[in-house]
This record gives sequence, C-alpha cells and structure tokens, in this order.
Amino acid sequence: MKLTDHCNELREEHVGQTVTRNGWVHSNRDLGGVIFIDIRDREGRTQAVFDPSDLPADLFETASKLHSESVISVTGKVRVRPDGTKNEKIDTGLVEVLADKLEVLNQADVLPFSIDDPEVAAKVNEELRLKHRYLDLRRPEMIHNMRLRSRVATATRVFMEEQGFLEIETPTLFKSTPEGAREFLVPSRLHPGQFYALPQSPQQYKQILMVAGVEKYFQLARCYRDEDLRHDRQPEFTQIDIEASFIDEAEMMRMTEEMLTGLFSEVLGVNLGAFPIITHAEAMRRFGSDRPDLRNPL
Repeated sequence: MKLTDHCNELREEHVGQTVTRNGWVHSNRDLGGVIFIDIRDREGRTQAVFDPSDLPADLFETASKLHSESVISVTGKVRVRPDGTKNEKIDTGLVEVLADKLEVLNQADVLPFSIDDPEVAAKVNEELRLKHRYLDLRRPEMIHNMRLRSRVATATRVFMEEQGFLEIETPTLFKSTPEGAREFLVPSRLHPGQFYALPQSPQQYKQILMVAGVEKYFQLARCYRDEDLRHDRQPEFTQIDIEASFIDEAEMMRMTEEMLTGLFSEVLGVNLGAFPIITHAEAMRRFGSDRPDLRNPL
C-alpha cells in the first residue's frame, strides 16, 4: 500500500507509520487549543491533529488560519484516536494523523457557499452553484454521481468485450443527413459557407462498419440534437450504441437484458430479475403506449 495516496485509506493496521496526505480542508476546528483539520479528497477524509506542544509556533499558527477548501499537504504519524473521539460514520474514523509538517499548496478565500454541509449546499441557488462549478463538483453527491457513471461505463465495456464486441470510436464532425432530429452545425474555417454536423447518433458509421465486416461493434456514443428541451431531453447526451450482424431479435433481447441486469447488480446491488415480455398489441390494449411504465399500478 502506498501511504501517500487517498484520504480514505488509513486504518488501525497503519498505526505508527509516517504518512503524507494531500487534499482540501474540509473542516478546521480548534478544541481546547488543539487544532483538528479534516483533509478531504474524492475518496473520503482523514483527520489531522496539530498539537502546539509538539509543533513550531509558526506552523501551528498557519494551521489555525486555514480556510475551508484550502489545499494542503500534511505529514505525520498515524495513531489511534482517543476514546470518545472515534467517528464510526467515516471509514478512517478510528485513526488520525499527528501532524509534524504542513505545506499550504493553495490558500482559499471565503467561499461563495458552503459545501461541507450537504443540506445547506443542496439549497444553494443553482445559478450560483453553476457559476462556481469547480466548488459544486466537490460535493459528495456530485462525486457519487461521477463515480457511478464511471462504474457503469467500465462495467458496460467489460460485458460487451465478453460478448465479442469491439469498441470503435467514430467521428463527431460529419456530413449532415436529412433523417431524424435537427443537427447542430459547425462552420468550417477552411471551406467558408460550408458546415459540419454533429451526429444525433452514429447510425451511418454503424452501418458502414457492419458492411465492412466488423460484425459486432459498440460505442458509448456522444449524441447531439438541436431540439426543444423536455424533461427527458437535452442538447447532448451519451447513449450505449450497439450494432451486430447475423443475430436475431431473441439474441439481442437476451444480451440487452443481461447487460442491464448485470449493471444494476454490479453497480447498485439491485436484482432486477427477469424482464417481462409483452406483445405490442397487449401493451397498447393494457397501457395505451408501446413503452409502458410497469411501475404504474393503473
């Protein structure tokens, strides 16, 4: 184990080892003349203790003046937290780092909004959060979303590889085509008055790849549609694009079901069970829609 990595790795077995932790100041507390600073990165937090009896006066003063979200590097020895101070709510809550070195990598100004309190941060005006997006992305909820998306992408790639599919990147600047949704256009500097289009989906490329004999191809495709916004539509989005030759509907349905049930099981720990299969006629008769929401008790 490398003891200079994430702030969520220290455990009781590391007691007595000298470690370095780099990250952001999550909180700074002065309790009876001893300063406790929680250092945070994307994986979690580590508590560092600054005891004035063991530190030079200038180092202790520097620690006492650190604002939230300042970027620091702390070196010290890992010890077990005293009784009554252990925090079972975080993974590193049984240990702490008794600091003997502190480097301020970047001192933060007063923040436009608080991010260490999830309830407060969630109530901040969205326009303000987006203006300071770099702060908004530090919130645990946003880190969770990015980690979730990364895990879904990784699990999808592993599954499709096991099914014999190749992941192939296709161009995002291409010739405009008349079908489907409206496309975003990108003017060409080299050819004045002419434009590239951003693909609403990589449909043309999929067909070319099948004709070329690639046979099985998939892509986590970025798609662009210049259409009016709805609650389930935005100008750009990512979709899992799959194309295969020499298979039938049953095989495609099997593979899609296995992929989705596997994703939910591996990433969320949710067992979806077998997918119900109904005909178009039954769907229209029972629900009045060819894509019914089966969670609706009506």
